[in-house]
Amino acid sequence: MQPSYLELYLRGQLEERIKQAFKLIESCSICPRRCGINRLSDQKGFCNSGYLPRIYSYMPHFGEEPCISGYRGSGAIFFSGCNMSCVYCQNYKFSQLNQGREIKLEDLAQVMLDLQQVGCHNINLVTPTHIMPQILEALSIAIPKGLRLPLIYNTSGYELPEILMLLDNIIDIFLVDMRYSENCISKRYSNAADYPEINKAAVKQMYKQVGTAKFDKHGLIYKGIIIRHLVLPDNISGTNEIMRFIALEISPETHISLMSQYTPCYKAGNIPELSRYISQQEYNMAKRAMEASGISNGWLQELPDGSLDFAGINIEPR
Repeated sequence: MQPSYLELYLRGQLEERIKQAFKLIESCSICPRRCGINRLSDQKGFCNSGYLPRIYSYMPHFGEEPCISGYRGSGAIFFSGCNMSCVYCQNYKFSQLNQGREIKLEDLAQVMLDLQQVGCHNINLVTPTHIMPQILEALSIAIPKGLRLPLIYNTSGYELPEILMLLDNIIDIFLVDMRYSENCISKRYSNAADYPEINKAAVKQMYKQVGTAKFDKHGLIYKGIIIRHLVLPDNISGTNEIMRFIALEISPETHISLMSQYTPCYKAGNIPELSRYISQQEYNMAKRAMEASGISNGWLQELPDGSLDFAGINIEPR
C-alpha cells in the first residue's frame, strides 16, 4: 500500500505545502509557543532550534507499540529540541539539553532512505513539531530517490490544528500523547499552561485526517491515530478525564497505548510527587478508567523493573 504523500507529490502539490510551512518559521508560529523569531536566519526560540534540524540518533527501533515496531523495527529518527519542557523527560539529553548534531536536509533525506534500505516498516519522526518544514523538504528529496514508507508523526500533542492541516495526505499515522487534563498541572510540569485545550483540538484534527487505526495482514499499522497516555503518580495526568474525552469526542474505537514506564528522570527526582515509579494499583486504576469509558482497543504494559537509560540504546548518526 502506497503512502499518502506519494500522490500529493505526483500531483505537484507537496512543493506548495513546503513553501507554506517554511513561511511559518520566518516569524516562527509553527507551534503554540509562537516565538516570532526568524528561524530562516537561524534564530532560536523556545525549542532551541534554528534553521537546520538537529538529530540525536536514528535506528530500527523495536521498543514502540507492536504494530509500529513489527518484526523489522520502526525507522526512528530522534530530533533534538522540543516545544515542551517536561521536568520528568526521559529524553532530556536531546529534548532539553539539545545534544545531537545538525544535519543538512539532503542528509536527512538519506537517513530516511537508509532506514528503508535496512528494512524498517515506517519512518518514525520523533518530536517533529518544531522542524516540520525541514522534514517536508527532506521528504521531497527522498521521494524521487525511492522512499515509499509511511510516515509516523510521533508527537507530544502540543500542536496547532491549523498547522496540522498542512500535513493532510502527507502523514498516514499520528502517534500522539495526551499528557494532562488540567492546565495548572501542565503548567507546573511541562511549562505549557494551555496544553489541555490545544492538545484536545490537535487530536481532533489528527483524527479527522487519518481516522481510527488500520492494520495490514501482519498486524502493522498503515494509517490512523494511536493515542499514548503516560500514567503518572497519584493520577497527576488526569486519566479519567482524558479517557472520557477520547471516548466521547474522538471515538471509542480509538487505539490507546496506556503507558506504565514513567521514570523519575531529569528534574523529577527533586519533585516529591514525581520522584517515584507508579504502583501496580495506580496502573490498574488507569486501566479501569479506560475500560469504564468504553474504550476496548488498548495496549497494556507490565510495570518496568527499573529505570531505562534511553541514551544507552541510541546510536550516533552516521
